[in-house]
Amino acid sequence: MATNSKIEWTEQTWNPVTGCTKISPGCKHCYAEEMAKRLRAMNTPGYENGFKLSLMPERLTQPLLRKKPTMYFVNSMSDLFHEKVPFSYVDQVMEVIHKTPHHTYQILTKRAKRMAKYFSSRPVPHNAWVGVSVEDQKYGKPRIDELRKIDAEVRFLSIEPLLEDLGILNLQGIHWVIVGGESGRKAREMKPIWADNVKSQCLDSNVPFFFKQWGAWGADGKKRSKGDNGRILSGKVWDQMPSLNIIAIA
Repeated sequence: MATNSKIEWTEQTWNPVTGCTKISPGCKHCYAEEMAKRLRAMNTPGYENGFKLSLMPERLTQPLLRKKPTMYFVNSMSDLFHEKVPFSYVDQVMEVIHKTPHHTYQILTKRAKRMAKYFSSRPVPHNAWVGVSVEDQKYGKPRIDELRKIDAEVRFLSIEPLLEDLGILNLQGIHWVIVGGESGRKAREMKPIWADNVKSQCLDSNVPFFFKQWGAWGADGKKRSKGDNGRILSGKVWDQMPSLNIIAIA
């Protein structure tokens, strides 16, 4: 079944695909890869192949069985727009989304060009939010322009892990921004000034801002547990989410 999520900005995860391959610096210490290894060692169904990309058609019906309106993060353990996921299979995923308008689906990818290509000839379901990962200037920022090509009611950025200062961001047509630092034993540090820069631009552009976590490195530059570092940025917790008013303005 789909599982309850500890991710602060969603409720449940739905993984009709598992496994992936690395394409940019944000992938270096992939949490999903480590999780897949553990799940395989535990003989968890669906992870017999570890982190090798695998289609899971038996999971397609999971959201259909849930009557309670739910926020789903689609493919927390993969990338729906991976080159080895046929568009015909993505069509099946979208069919489920269309059939469950009481749910909201958050679809996040690092393969922004392929997502833009897919939706260039297909409508985005009204209950689907589409987003791209933005970890740095070289690999991440170009994905924002690809995202802007997609006619979706909610377009969002997941700036996690934030690996460097992103400079000036063009937030036109963007409805939500998430920022977070990296977790894990080998996590890279996120500087407070980098996160503050994104936050300030979101506030100036009336874009909802969500600060997910500091990760393994605190605001004071010290390494400790993710929980101890917390989620406070500039003196407060930022849990802003997209609203219909924001969407209409954009």
